[in-house]
Amino acid sequence: MIKIRKLDPMNRRDFVKLGSAAGGGLLLSVSFPTKSARAAEPAHLDFDAVDMLGDGFQPNAFLHIAETGNIEIWVGRADMGQGVRTSLPMIVADELDADWNRVTSRQADAHPDKYGRQMTVGSTSVRRGGWMPLRRAGAAAREMLVTAAATQWAVPASECRTEMGRVIHNASGRSADYGALVGAAAALPVPEEPRLKDPSEFALIGTDVPQVDTQLKVTGQATFGIDVRVPDMLFATVLKSTVLGGSLESLDDSAAREVPGVRDVIKISSGVAVVADHTWAAFEGARALECSWQADFAMSSSEISTHNARLCEGDGVVAREAGDVGTALAAGTQRLEADYEVPYLAHATMEPMNCTAHVEADRCEIWAPTQNPQGTQRVGAELTGLPIEQVTTHVTYLGCGWGRRSRTDFVQDAVETSMKVGAPVQVVWTREEDMRNDQYRPASMIRFHGATDANGRLSALSARVAGPPLGVTDGPSRGDGADRNAVDGIATLLYDVPNLVVDYCRSNVQVPTGYWRSVGPSGNTFMLEGFIDELAQGAGRDPLEFRLELLDGHPRMKHVLQKVSEMCDWAAGPPKGRGRGIGLVEDKGGIVAQIAEVSVADGLRVHRVWCAADCGQIIHSGIVDAQLTGSIVTGLTAALYGEITIDEGKVVQSNFHDYEMLRMSDMPEVEVHIVRNREEPGGVGEPGVPPIAPAVVNAIFALTGQRLRKLPIRMA
Repeated sequence: MIKIRKLDPMNRRDFVKLGSAAGGGLLLSVSFPTKSARAAEPAHLDFDAVDMLGDGFQPNAFLHIAETGNIEIWVGRADMGQGVRTSLPMIVADELDADWNRVTSRQADAHPDKYGRQMTVGSTSVRRGGWMPLRRAGAAAREMLVTAAATQWAVPASECRTEMGRVIHNASGRSADYGALVGAAAALPVPEEPRLKDPSEFALIGTDVPQVDTQLKVTGQATFGIDVRVPDMLFATVLKSTVLGGSLESLDDSAAREVPGVRDVIKISSGVAVVADHTWAAFEGARALECSWQADFAMSSSEISTHNARLCEGDGVVAREAGDVGTALAAGTQRLEADYEVPYLAHATMEPMNCTAHVEADRCEIWAPTQNPQGTQRVGAELTGLPIEQVTTHVTYLGCGWGRRSRTDFVQDAVETSMKVGAPVQVVWTREEDMRNDQYRPASMIRFHGATDANGRLSALSARVAGPPLGVTDGPSRGDGADRNAVDGIATLLYDVPNLVVDYCRSNVQVPTGYWRSVGPSGNTFMLEGFIDELAQGAGRDPLEFRLELLDGHPRMKHVLQKVSEMCDWAAGPPKGRGRGIGLVEDKGGIVAQIAEVSVADGLRVHRVWCAADCGQIIHSGIVDAQLTGSIVTGLTAALYGEITIDEGKVVQSNFHDYEMLRMSDMPEVEVHIVRNREEPGGVGEPGVPPIAPAVVNAIFALTGQRLRKLPIRMA
């Protein structure tokens, strides 16, 4: 355990020197202005990490340089496969000119304010959570080390440089390892405006260094939530209402209590928890329960679809407006209207929902694969009544997130169960409970009206979005206004349309909704890009050329579309018996264009996908390539198979036999091109999802003339 010996007063700077750690060394934090002035409580980093005290700043990551020259960097974001335990430390290490082989990445536990916002959603880990603050942290440490060396050598700091964890004085040939300088550096003031590298000087950023945890993952040593084991731990699962929004009406647990290994059956707020000596006994006990549930919700999918269609007949709340759409539509040479629709989707994370909690009289400890560490910590405090500083949340690896683990319902199950049995408990949902009690990607519909002029250019577009808001929203999403997530990808489109209106009709259907990978654009891009193709066809235009002329004001997006067309040689056309289609999106700061090549002779087959992406400055090229390829898998799975259907208030699907995943044998050949530039980093993990569905349906139309306006894809 590392303890701080000396604490320096923190002030409102970008960096705060926290002093020397036990055994010597320089310890810095990246910091942000706090929302409160209270003194920060002890924080727990990793599983045995660093106890620190502060006075009201929000550190996001900690940099510790030991006297040995080894460097530790703590990461406040959750890793669910997007590689933040590698990419975020790379940013610090590059500006620091560290020897990457001597850098260790550590996962930070939850803290109410020390790490800034720890919620890991929306492709924000780099673009909002770390890029400039982490660069400045590394640069500040580098300048302090250079100053320390220059002072010892009695030379100007301007004559010194840094390389691979050393300060070097070229004129004399002297050099010193960072470890030998940390004592002197720790006594120096933190520079308020350290010099940042020019991107041409980057040595790590933009490269493909081995990820720090690859070996742990491939050898099974990485600790995911479901792998947590603590002394005297019990195991549990939870049975929930079979009807959405239902509550327990009656319970007969006599057969469950007879199952070998079952310890107890208890009621908790979300249903019934079966506690056992091992998970399988808990599952068997849950199957033996006889429960009845009371619920008022009894709609089915067809009724929900009809409800959304009726909403489109009314008036919507305007989300974006330009020009005079009514006049332009009436004057159009070619006019078109169409309804597009997408279904509810489950997250179906590969690691089932799980959480381990240990509640004692004076403390609560939680181990969770969570995208929301601070929310998890707050849930522990609220349920137990303990001060938040007495609730520790350890963030494990996540076996897929996609936004599902930003919610805390599974955490609440574990904390409540531990409170009632008086022991540490790991709660694991069955796949069936997971599928039927998700926070689903909303089902929605868009009614489009569009027109092209005599030159075949898009002159008017009207898009009325009908669907529910997300279950938890903030800012302009609240109240009766246009839900920003529901219209994202439509109201934010970058096509230059002179006459445009996007409005929103709110549905209040009682199906729980939540963030699903890429959120609004996951469905809206399919609907928009399909209709854009229809408009191009109606005007007798090539769909590529039609889009390109709509992007004259957006050169980066235009370049990406041109690049992907070059990758597949769009002008030459596909081989006989195949069709090609385009999908394009700007989402969360990332621009992605995809072209899919399909055939239908022996059933629908997606053969190839070309993907070009401009995500700004790349941190780790291998992670970006993997994220984009994985996004295509996600989006293609949803396009071909993804659908949650409701029957009289009950979710029909229960497991992977009726909620299918893309198989390896169905995986197309994927070619990814990453546009290199020095723009601010944009999103990567989500923008790659939306374009694939429209690319496939547009390819089907190009090949067969059949226009598909609803997902999942069902060929006539």
